Amino acid sequence: MTPEEFRAAGHALVDWIADHRERVPSLPVAAQVGPGEVRAALPEHPPTTAEPFESLLADLDRVVVPGITQTQHPGFYGWFPSNASLASVLGDIAAGGVGALGITWQSAPALTEVEQVVTDWLRDLCGMAPQWRGAIQDTASTACLVALLAARERASDGSEHRGGLQGFDAPLVVYTSPHAHSSVAKGALLAGYGADNLRYVAVDPVTYAMDPDALRSAMAADAAAGRVPAAVVAAVGTTGTTAMDPVRDVVEVAREHGAWVHVDAAMAGSAMLLPEMRHLFEGVDDADSLAWNPHKWMGTILDTSLLYVRDVDHLVSVMSTTPSYLRASTDDEVVQYKDWGIPLGRRFRALKLWFHLRLDGVEAIRERLRRDLANAQWLAEQVEAEPGWRVLAPVSLQTVCLRHEPAGLEGDALDAHTLAWVDAVNATGRAFLGASQLDGRWMVRVSIGAEPTERADVEALWDLLRDTVV
Repeated sequence: MTPEEFRAAGHALVDWIADHRERVPSLPVAAQVGPGEVRAALPEHPPTTAEPFESLLADLDRVVVPGITQTQHPGFYGWFPSNASLASVLGDIAAGGVGALGITWQSAPALTEVEQVVTDWLRDLCGMAPQWRGAIQDTASTACLVALLAARERASDGSEHRGGLQGFDAPLVVYTSPHAHSSVAKGALLAGYGADNLRYVAVDPVTYAMDPDALRSAMAADAAAGRVPAAVVAAVGTTGTTAMDPVRDVVEVAREHGAWVHVDAAMAGSAMLLPEMRHLFEGVDDADSLAWNPHKWMGTILDTSLLYVRDVDHLVSVMSTTPSYLRASTDDEVVQYKDWGIPLGRRFRALKLWFHLRLDGVEAIRERLRRDLANAQWLAEQVEAEPGWRVLAPVSLQTVCLRHEPAGLEGDALDAHTLAWVDAVNATGRAFLGASQLDGRWMVRVSIGAEPTERADVEALWDLLRDTVV
């Protein structure tokens, strides 16, 4: 493809994207295909000669769009927001267009230094202390793994440079909430701690936040048994209910054992952009690492996750390998992001944030977050006032956990009722909700935060829920 051919195709693609975003509200929210349907719509073998660009665009409409759950739809309330602001889409296009090779500072000085600037911008916008230094990872799952690797090496006095964990006698233990994201367990397993050394700490039965006293007891018991408390992952905005683990208290307990504290604020971290919400994050500046995803609620397109650490030298000592072919005379003067995470090659992800912040502006983003918080409170008030409906957990952010509880229905029958009506709602195509378990029973999560979702959309959802359970 020549630059001129690219120009014509690019204009057509941008027009298609703009048209698609305009028609998203008229599409069904949930994907409209069954298993294998997309694959069956594609040829078994690739084309041997070039195809016209128009046929590709036609297949986007025919094959791809029906096979996507429309997370940019005003009726999307599933999982957590997965926004892709058009401003950041432009940044993504620019990142692909410049084609930077992000392996060292020398390979793309702008990639490194723009990333330094935007991570500093967001640190300051979130009210975090200047000691924090940030890097962009792909997801909070990767950020959690990196943090647990750093914690492992601090607890084992740099065992990776000797015999690794195989040469370390005492088991290292990780602590987290049973409501934390599944990536915490995956990270602990991949980092070599082992399933036997992952502790799920009891939570407050009302707030579902980690109980610091239970954490203290668990860590003390492990230490007394000859195990080493190595890391605590505080879930700030748990996946199920957006419960906020008390970071200040968690850090205080962890410091009694020298354990690393990683704060997983993947979705909730966007709330730090709002000064009035920062009380929920009290104690964060005393943690060792923190991750949050602008690609969720804030709205920068995937994959844009921020990992901040306070001790960069320790992180680099854990993650760094520098073969001769990557050495340069500037190494002592610059940041080498290859030593701040797992991959060597990195995309120019910072352009997505740079475009998003510059083209949309911070205040517009903040006002949208405030809108979502207000809409969640409004919905919770409606649910609480309606006979037969119940809000099941405190609404600390933008997610409302609810259940319809008809008189006389309980146990497995209530579970069956819950799963049936949430499936019925999703089948309408007008909204998409997620079900999850809380205290052993099914509930429904309404996660408000899609970029186009306004109060009228939430009101329409509430009408739909009540109509569906009749």
